[in-house]
This record gives sequence, structure tokens and C-alpha cells, in this order.
Amino acid sequence: MLRLTDLKLPLDHDDAALPAAIIARLGIHADELTGFTVAKRSYDARRRGAIVLIYSVDVETPREADILQRLELDPEAAAAGEQGDGAAASGSGKVGASPDTSYRFVARARDAMPLRPLVIGTGPCGLFAALVLAQMGFRPIVLERGKAVRERTVDTFGLWRKKVLNPESNVQFGEGGAGTFSDGKLYSQISDKRHHGRKVLTEFVAAGAPDEILYVSKPHIGTFRLVSMVEHMRATIESLGGEIRFSSRVDDLLIDTDADGVRHIRGVTLAGGGEIRSDHVVMALGHSARDTFAMLHTRGVFLEAKPFSIGFRIEHPQSLVDAARFGPQAGHPLLGAADYKLVHHARNGRSVYSFCMCPGGTVVAAASEPGRVVTNGMSQYSRNERNANAAIVVGITPEDFQPYAPEGGPLAGIALQRHWESNAFALGGGEYEAPGQLVGDLLAGRASSAFGSVVPSYTPGVRLGDLSGALPEYAITAIREALPAFDRQLRGFAMHDALLTGVETRTSSPLRITRHADGQSLNTRGLFPAGEGAGYAGGILSAGVDGIKAAESVAMAMVAAGHARAA
Repeated sequence: MLRLTDLKLPLDHDDAALPAAIIARLGIHADELTGFTVAKRSYDARRRGAIVLIYSVDVETPREADILQRLELDPEAAAAGEQGDGAAASGSGKVGASPDTSYRFVARARDAMPLRPLVIGTGPCGLFAALVLAQMGFRPIVLERGKAVRERTVDTFGLWRKKVLNPESNVQFGEGGAGTFSDGKLYSQISDKRHHGRKVLTEFVAAGAPDEILYVSKPHIGTFRLVSMVEHMRATIESLGGEIRFSSRVDDLLIDTDADGVRHIRGVTLAGGGEIRSDHVVMALGHSARDTFAMLHTRGVFLEAKPFSIGFRIEHPQSLVDAARFGPQAGHPLLGAADYKLVHHARNGRSVYSFCMCPGGTVVAAASEPGRVVTNGMSQYSRNERNANAAIVVGITPEDFQPYAPEGGPLAGIALQRHWESNAFALGGGEYEAPGQLVGDLLAGRASSAFGSVVPSYTPGVRLGDLSGALPEYAITAIREALPAFDRQLRGFAMHDALLTGVETRTSSPLRITRHADGQSLNTRGLFPAGEGAGYAGGILSAGVDGIKAAESVAMAMVAAGHARAA
């Protein structure tokens, strides 16, 4: 097939416009267009009131060979029309051969294996590692410290509604991982030359996601749909011979050192004392598995501190964001609730940026340890809640961790997180309410005493006051400078009544479990660190992709060990 990209049409074009544009661009007759599918649909909203849709389509035509030969002889024709007026350039677009995005397994397991691979964690990374291993016939055993997703949901609501935290079953821990209670965003900026992201999206559709995630530019699912999808994926893994064990926290590793001084994983020890033997273990930890990080450090697995970000959640009326981004076309069904992405480089050298923006969503309590407050954002598929929210965060580096862990080391970032999360718990009154402040009051340097037009969505509740002591001074200074700058990019962003809620500390893992190019730990053979907790992903899609890569690395290692045959 042919791939036609950058095909621009007005927002309200009729059904005949897209095939007409394809025919015009390719220079073929209507009866020579056998069929087409939309590979991607995005929009360009830089001109409010003149928003255009941008399509990439895969086209079937008996003229394919002729067209490709013509383009080979005249390469400039492949990009013809690219500079046309977006609102009317129905004939614009670039042409080439459609890429092959099909997934191919790297190996197949033998009928019998002396030991099965282990996967630790059932977030997106762990689920996809387990799924692909199961599809290749390796029958993985999956260990999850938390509960199955519906039981976990009950426990999570226990914090949100009753101020009761279960440290083993919450927004961070349990089937589906932290991504289950999120906006369900399925896009990423990772390099993906092997189209693993397509494999992730295809499996999600098979698990019940809407087909549109295969082609819209910023696909999302939402929490309620993710719950049933996670259950479907679990059933698929089990049907292929995999096994998933809940409430099975890994408390230790079994490690041998050979005559050459090389360390090898030999299995794990569970919290209840039982052992599971395995020579191949995928560590698909989330970014909040602090006790497991400490265990890995004690066991001598190579870890290193890495940068991450801290800040607040900010809430605005979704209608304000829609109007600022889309102007008179706000509310159009193809556009949905508007999002934003903002960056500011402050005078003190800090970068401030929006993160994990949740249109039409809610701010959620995301603590996983008693006596600490953590915020995150979540949306349902409909994105129809009153408020928009996003994290406004400041980048920090390992040099910033030293005041909280003078001894240094790879766990120093966790010490910083715990300090500010405990501080937020105290500022919020000690019952998992979060500290908050109106944007206008933060900028004016005064405490807030009453909510304005923005009603907080965070439960168990928000206690207003002064957030100037809720983060390091350099972070507050940078955020105060960034908010007016963001207002110049998105009108109304620094409105007085916009609400800040603290604190956001779990933007990414504070450390990296560093690995070789073959996916194995730098100093422990057979241990495959992967996903967000290991410092190699940031979000559902990239974590799923990294899980696939981990599964492939395990499969190839088992091939090398004689446990499998080449596909």
C-alpha cells in the first residue's frame, strides 16, 4: 500500500472530502482508489478559528507501482503541495510506501523448560513483558505485591473517600500499575523504529480499547476502561500458560557468584518466606517501589541516582483551556477537551514545565506510604469533568538530593521525595488532605483562605494556606516566575482563582537500575530491569514498549542458554 501523509482538510469537512483529496494528490481516477484506512489523524490549532485536520492514510490502488516509479523518478513530487494553505489544501500531502508495522516474535519456547521466567510487577511494562513471553510460549510467572485490579480499586477509594491508606494496595501498587489511575494516555516521544508501540496499541484494542487509539494523534483510554482491559490481558496471559500471583511482594533476590566473579540471579524470596527459582527475572517495578529499591541496593545490584521533577498540580476550568486553545471552535466533537504543553526556563536556571496534563479530569491522592501526601492526575475516557489539571513541575538533579541524604548514594532522591511528602501531609492537617493555594495568592505572597471559582477535585480534601514552604525555595521561585509566562502562552493560565495542590513528587523514578544493551543488569546476569521504575520509561505506552523489549531480551537469553529454539 501507499502511505499519504500531511493531508490537510478543514475541521468540518464532509465524508467525500478525504477520498477526493487522496484522488487529487495521487492523480488517479475515482475508480482506481480501491480503498484506504486512516493511519493517523491530528489537528493543527495554531490558527484559532481555522483549525485543520491532518491525515495520514494507507491507500490501496492498482496504480501503486506506477505511482512509486513516478516518485522515484521525480522525488520532489513526493512532497508536492506540502506548503499549501492548511484550510483549503485538500490536495496536499507526501507519498511513499506504507511502513510494515507488524510484530514478529524473536523466539519460540521449547515444550519443556527447566525454569520459567519471572516478571515482577503488573504495570504496563510487566503486563506486556508477561504477555509477549506467554505468546512466545515461555509461560512466565508474574508476581504482583498488590491486589487484582477491582480489589485494588476498592482499596484506592478507601483513601479517597475514607482517608484510609493500604500501603500494599493503592494508586501505585496493584494490577495495572500507576497508569490504571491516570488519563490513560497512549502516546510518547520515544524512538520506536521497530513499531513496538503499534504492538502495544493493537493488544489494547484486542483487550477492549476503542479502535480510534490506532489512529488519533493523542490516544487515551481513561481509568474505567483500563480496569476491564487489564483483566482481559491477565486472562490472555493465563490462557497461554502464564501465571499471575497477587499479594506476592518480592523481598529478596537469590544471587550466586561464579568462579569468574560474575553474579547470576537464581530466583527470588517472597514476603511470606517462600522462594521461586528462576535464572531470568524481569524487574518491572513502578517508580514508587522504594522498599524494593532499597533491597536491590543492599544486594549490590547496580543503581544510580537520576534527575526527576517536583511541583504542584494546577486546576483550571476546562472551558477556559478550551477557549484559549480552540477559540470559537471549542467544543467541536473531533477536538474534545483541549490539552496544553508549556515550558519556561527560569532565571535561576531551573526548567518549569507542565506534565501529565489531564483534560476534563481530577486530581487524585497517590500516596503509597503512611503519613505522606502525593498528588497525581486522572481522567475518564469522556474527559467531561469540570476542571482541567496538570502538574507544574521543576526539574531537579542528584546534586539537589544532598541536603536530604548527606551520605549520598542512589537512594538519595527517595529521601528528598519523602521529606516533601511528609511536609505536605503536615501542611494538609495530617489526615491525607492536601495543602493548596490559589495562584493569585501564591504570586502575591499571601496565604489563601477561601476557594474561588475553581472547586478542588482532590479527595479526601484540600486545606488552603501558603504553599511557599511546600517545596524547596528554588522551586517556588521558578514556579512563581513561570506562571505569568505560561499565561502569555495560554491566556488565563495565571488567573487568580486557579488552584495549586501539593505535592507532585512521583513524576518519574528517582533512580535508574542501569542495564547493558542486552537488557541485563550491569552487574547481575539474568536480571532484566525495565519500565518506569528502572528509569527506562515514562508513561503507559513507553512502559509497554519497554516491557516488550524486556521480553525479547529474556527470550534471546534463554535461546542462548539452550532453553528455546529460534523462531
